[in-house]
Amino acid sequence: MKIGYARVSTEEQNLDLQIEALTDAGCDRIVTDKGQSGARAAEARPGFSQAMALLGPGDQIVVWKLDRVGRSIADLIHLLKTFEERAVEFRSLTDGIDTTTAGGRLVFHIMGALAEFERSLIQERTRAGLRAAKKRGKRLGRPPALTPAQIAHAKAAISAKRETVTGMAEILGVNRSTIQRALGTSA
Repeated sequence: MKIGYARVSTEEQNLDLQIEALTDAGCDRIVTDKGQSGARAAEARPGFSQAMALLGPGDQIVVWKLDRVGRSIADLIHLLKTFEERAVEFRSLTDGIDTTTAGGRLVFHIMGALAEFERSLIQERTRAGLRAAKKRGKRLGRPPALTPAQIAHAKAAISAKRETVTGMAEILGVNRSTIQRALGTSA
């Protein structure tokens, strides 16, 4: 039996392309995970767990692309060993990997190593970019909800008892807790 597995990281993403490719590849059944990060261990995803429960010796699990099943080389190698122990074949359609052959197993390991390398490079570039932005004096993170002038206005109005914390929050279009944090109070 051929079991197809498709995954997208967010609820907004669409599974149609993967499902169509898996159907064309002759999968008898297709199991999906929607809103499941690839960084999360495959066994922790409900759809993947369901696919594993369906697989028996001689069956094949088919994915559209290698990164749909795992992101780290350690995770991919662990899965490959699990498949081998259970006598389950693995096939990645777009990567041309088919573990029924020695060449397919070699390509699987090489592609996994390249995927992990690429992810590490992206993380390094991101960290370097954040460090450079910080050095340039760029404020990182979410922008403040209130300007210093708005905070001063709120503080003056609340101190003079012309307005309440809740009232200032409504006027400024923010949550009450935002005003409290800005004023350093818990009232």
